[in-house]
Amino acid sequence: MEAFQRFNESITYIEDHLELEIDIDEVARVACVSKFHYQRMFNMLTGFTTGEYIRNRRLTLAAQELAGSQVKVIDVALKYGYETPESFSKAFRRAHGVSPSQVKGQGIQLKAFPRLSFQIQLKGEKEMNYKIEDRPSFKVIGNGIRTSMANGENNKNISNFWVESHQNGSVKELERHMGDLGVLGVCMDFDHDAEEITYLIAVEKGNREADKKYIEKEIPAATWAIFESVGAMPDAIQNVWERIYSEWFPSTGYEQADGPQLEVYPAEDAYADDYRCEVWIPIKKK
Repeated sequence: MEAFQRFNESITYIEDHLELEIDIDEVARVACVSKFHYQRMFNMLTGFTTGEYIRNRRLTLAAQELAGSQVKVIDVALKYGYETPESFSKAFRRAHGVSPSQVKGQGIQLKAFPRLSFQIQLKGEKEMNYKIEDRPSFKVIGNGIRTSMANGENNKNISNFWVESHQNGSVKELERHMGDLGVLGVCMDFDHDAEEITYLIAVEKGNREADKKYIEKEIPAATWAIFESVGAMPDAIQNVWERIYSEWFPSTGYEQADGPQLEVYPAEDAYADDYRCEVWIPIKKK
């Protein structure tokens, strides 16, 4: 598909500029999508952020240079964008488990982070059920966490947040205040440079006194692509998320718009084989 070809062209651009400052706006332009859509789609397809990919590729090449020549550590650090040997050594040790100086001539085993390549896979899966709706802005209330997206940490932290919220009764409490949509999982306030997001377990805001003890956020007016998930949690909805980014976006004329993403959960048995919930993603025409 053309979308994957363009993503591969963006990877080539990154690889050609690993020794230079990389402008993510320009990387997204090569892929013919917005910066927000590029970074979000990259993260959903690969499980790590664009920044992580660039750092890991630079540290892979840096290790190869240190192991294969008499180049100075400071020269390699500067070449790959580190202002001081200390910051380079810290990142290098985190990636490879050893310091840069230990690599030189020691036959140390290193980790290689290979170049990415996006490929089309025709899986022959069932059709995706979705609809597109325009909705005005609305407010939500709930409890939230701020979490890193690096190394897939957000997935682990969000899963733990749900477990804790069920155990301490906060989900049940929110269910008593929920509106027509049910309980919402809200991903918002994306900071791709800091690699962080805010995640809320929330419900639509009403005119209730109980609202005051919760975080309040506004969901902007948007055109939403709403995808149906059928099956037991969490596997069914995780499969829908994967297919949205690997199949739906690349085959349509839409890209993700800047704004929150929603998971909409009815207050039913989430582990039943016929459990139905939804993924809401704000979209715009390319």
